[in-house]
Amino acid sequence: MNNDCLAELSGVSKRFGSVVALDGIDLQVRPGELLAVLGPNGAGKSTAISLLLGLQQPDKGTARLFGQSPLMIEARRSIGVMMQEVALAPELRVREQLELVASYYPDSLSPDAAMDTTHTTSLGKRPYGKLSNGQKRQVQFAMAVVGRPKLLFLDEPTVGLDLPSREMMWAMLRELVRGGSSIVLTTHYLEEAEALADRVVVLAKGRTIATGTVNELRALVGRKRITCATSLAVELVAAWPGVQTVTRDRGRLQITASDAEIVVKKLVAADADFHELEVHTAGLAEAFTELTQEVAS
Repeated sequence: MNNDCLAELSGVSKRFGSVVALDGIDLQVRPGELLAVLGPNGAGKSTAISLLLGLQQPDKGTARLFGQSPLMIEARRSIGVMMQEVALAPELRVREQLELVASYYPDSLSPDAAMDTTHTTSLGKRPYGKLSNGQKRQVQFAMAVVGRPKLLFLDEPTVGLDLPSREMMWAMLRELVRGGSSIVLTTHYLEEAEALADRVVVLAKGRTIATGTVNELRALVGRKRITCATSLAVELVAAWPGVQTVTRDRGRLQITASDAEIVVKKLVAADADFHELEVHTAGLAEAFTELTQEVAS
């Protein structure tokens, strides 16, 4: 086991009947980083997090949390958790929910401080059951940070939030990392991982298929994004060699290609009037798609 890691899975396998959820994966969470764990549905993300939290036990391999078993209360007092599925007492007011969670930790924030940090002060006197889904997610985030955790596990934290609330949470996550916290984030919003992650782990079929910074994962694939204004038909461009996808948006073609140079030369030859050409390196979304498709094929 790596003594520099806050949490670690080492050679871990986990089955549920005939279904292999994890197949010998290694995963490390380092101090001071936001680690995004990505993967299609059924890739093993939730199982990996459950093992690190001690909610399940591996069939093979080892899970460690702050160098200890995740079942040890001393290790669990240093984490905060925000799961995707949460059931809380609907009659308790938000402040009461925070007081209850804070009582589990030796050096917690006050409920007022937690609400101030997470911009939920206006909800403090309201019963949890009377909140909207988005407000509930904000309160769950306040509950995750009230214990001043060294390590924060966030499972799809911005699902159900409107854009301003999502951007506000992004800012809070960046501030937590700057303050020395480490975060494990699972998300289906690839732009969220691209904006926030120091490092990304991609899982597929229970195995780790890629790990690195966002830029390192982009570099694993050769795709480029090409946009231009042209009258050429989508169907025509889609048939060209090296073109993966083509869409039209307000008169501009959006092309994803494995060989941008060939595609641009064909654009020049096919439409002398094309203009507003832009070529960009593929983003995390394209890298994720290509990596996971390779495993599925």
